[in-house]
Amino acid sequence: MPWYKKLHWQIIIGLILGLLWGLISTQAGLNQFTSDFIRPFGTIFVNLLQLIAIPLVLASLVVGVTKLNDITKLSRMGGKTIGIYLVTTVIAITIGLISVNLIQPGKALPEETRMELLESYQENVTDRQAAAAQTMQRGPLQPIVNIVPQNVISSMSSNANMLQVVFIAILLGIALVQIDPNKSAQLVGFFDGFNDVIIKIVDYIMLLAPYGVFALLSAVIIDLAGDDLGRAFNLLKALGWYSLAVIIGLLVHMHLVYFVLFKIFSTMKLRNFLRGIRPAILLGFSTSSSAATLPVTMERVEKNLGVEEEVASFVLPVGATINMDGTSLYQAVAAVFIAQAVGMDLSLAQQLTIVLTATLASIGAAGVPGAGIIMLVIVLNSVQVPVEGIALILGVDRILDMCRTAVNITGDAAVAVAVASTEGKLADGRFDD
Repeated sequence: MPWYKKLHWQIIIGLILGLLWGLISTQAGLNQFTSDFIRPFGTIFVNLLQLIAIPLVLASLVVGVTKLNDITKLSRMGGKTIGIYLVTTVIAITIGLISVNLIQPGKALPEETRMELLESYQENVTDRQAAAAQTMQRGPLQPIVNIVPQNVISSMSSNANMLQVVFIAILLGIALVQIDPNKSAQLVGFFDGFNDVIIKIVDYIMLLAPYGVFALLSAVIIDLAGDDLGRAFNLLKALGWYSLAVIIGLLVHMHLVYFVLFKIFSTMKLRNFLRGIRPAILLGFSTSSSAATLPVTMERVEKNLGVEEEVASFVLPVGATINMDGTSLYQAVAAVFIAQAVGMDLSLAQQLTIVLTATLASIGAAGVPGAGIIMLVIVLNSVQVPVEGIALILGVDRILDMCRTAVNITGDAAVAVAVASTEGKLADGRFDD
């Protein structure tokens, strides 16, 4: 197959053209045109992905549980999944703290720029504080309570309720395993066929991926630059060291931690793994949503990496909700950066508090754009860093959100490979798209 017909190259071309069009649109005064006639196609693409996320998780997980035929296997797999997710999250936060303490980006931020940023984004800070305040009012066991829905229909009305859908699917799958096979066969067959239909719809949607990411990135550029491209570049320059600290941390985590993970739990090479899930990583980057990218992640992990359905259908939906390696790392860097910028020196005890709070905040965080900022407010409050300081980073948050979402998705897929390998559910992958 010629290189230009491969999906990941088409997506990369879409990203590049989207970047160029966004820059041209800003310079030529075409932002309104881009917003009215190009952005909607990106929104439609993301809506299509979100449309099939819950049906895919429900069908594939029911089929996966019924194929296990042993509830002890499910509980063992769940323990491994959650355990690995928590360990990689703690490591990610630690890497973030090391990166920001070595680079110290907050001390390089000019006073004039700091005051300008605080004034520009103050209104946004108030909105995020209100959202975080609602989250902080929850009891310590509220995330567990939220997993069990009151109503099946309402739980499937939003992708934010993904853990509820996982709970329903597991409950249904266990019940099907334990009743008479002659009675369950029809329903299992229905979900099996329904799952195949959803996977075929994913293939159709992916035909639109290059156009969708073009529209999405064009919209990101005009949102960032507005009508003043020079101001956007000045903002990026001022926050360059902070952005560098985040990106270096993400790269170190992705290559070091997942390489070690494969060394311990699998024989798969990191290079082959990254080749196999390239389209999912690129889509995660362009959409800034691990929830929206979930259908593509599941398809690529099963088809390209050889993870069997019963593992992928459990590990990946859970990961899209509780595994936020990239987001947790970013929160650690952002918290210390803000503290440095306002002249605070965080003690070792306070930085350990960041590790604990960011880990807990990542559990149940919505896999949608901007959720990380709300979680950051909670982290800042835990170490008495002024919450108003998030105004310093809002200008580049969307770009870094794209980067950390790509790492979140990579982490979900890496853990799926590791768990599948330990369960003997990892076949030979194709490592392409």
